Order: sequence, then C-alpha cells, then structure tokens
Amino acid sequence: MAVTEQRRGRRIMMTRQERDAFLETRRTCRVATVGAGGTPHVGALWFWWDGKALWLYSVTRSRRWAQLSHDPRIAVVVDDGEEYGELRGVELSGSVEFIGEAPRTGEPCPELADPERHFPAKYFGIDEMPHDGRHAWLRLTPTSVVSWDFRKLST
Repeated sequence: MAVTEQRRGRRIMMTRQERDAFLETRRTCRVATVGAGGTPHVGALWFWWDGKALWLYSVTRSRRWAQLSHDPRIAVVVDDGEEYGELRGVELSGSVEFIGEAPRTGEPCPELADPERHFPAKYFGIDEMPHDGRHAWLRLTPTSVVSWDFRKLST
C-alpha cells in the first residue's frame, strides 16, 4: 500500500499497530462520495479492515453505489470518543474497486474469501456470509491515511 505519509499531528498520530487494532475493533465508518456536479454524500456503513484495504459491503441500489460507479473516489472516517481528550480516528481516502458480482449472490470469488469469512463473524456472529441479493463489495486500498489519538496529548 503506497500511502501518503502524515505530515501534521505526528504527536497524536497512531502507530501502524494502533491504527490496525483500532480499525479491527470499530464497527461503523462514515463514507463520503461525490456525485454529479460535485454534490457530496456521506453515509454510515459497516466495514472490515484487512491491514491493507478497507472492505465495504454496500447496497447496490444506493446513492453511494451510483456515485461510486461514476466516480470511484472516496473518503472514509472511522472515529471514536466523547470528550476532546478522548477523540481518536482514522481517515482513509483513495478510489474503490468493485469486487465480485453486483449484487452479490455468493458466486466463487477468491478475492472475497477473507472478507466473507471475517465480516459475518464481526457483525452477525456467524461463520457464513449471508447474501441478500441487494449488497456487493467495494475495496478501498487507501492512497492516503491520516490518524489521530488525542489521548496521547495527556502523556
């Protein structure tokens, strides 16, 4: 993953291990896309992080999917914290790739073996991916990753 190095906020930047642990334990991200004429759209979505890419399981008849079909650029934020000194998060950006059939029916796709094993365990507590004929996979291999952990300011 060729990622743009974070320049500002190095004091509060997460290490790679901290970032990976954070992304593995969070459940919801906010996904920003751009539509025709530059109209932005932000929506919440579940995800799975594999250490290199963020896997998003999106409804194929959504505004998000339509916008990404025309412009695959995306920004995703995963964050946590209530008080200022507790705030932490990761912003990932780049372009998505559409992986597997859309909508996903469960046809064999080696690239989806790991996401379809980890995602249902994380969100549903089951071993096998349920396919509802409405969702499909997006993979974001970020070109830019920025992180912050304001808890580091108190140390």
